[in-house]
Amino acid sequence: MRRRRLKIKEVAADQKMSMGKLSRSSDVSYRTIKLIYDDPFRDASLDTLDKIAVALGVDISDLIEYVDEES
Repeated sequence: MRRRRLKIKEVAADQKMSMGKLSRSSDVSYRTIKLIYDDPFRDASLDTLDKIAVALGVDISDLIEYVDEES
């Protein structure tokens, strides 16, 4: 089975963007950013992902990867 994993933490780190700065530039609450950082398998709305992608200057698809889950 494959699961969706959010790569927001890695993409932000590549751009040297802190959680606080990402929260401010994306207009997504710091709490939501922290929850995604702490659990990259958590669900996030398309609106949230779009705001984060715009703030990071990437496409939404750059924030998502699919990983195989062990049975």
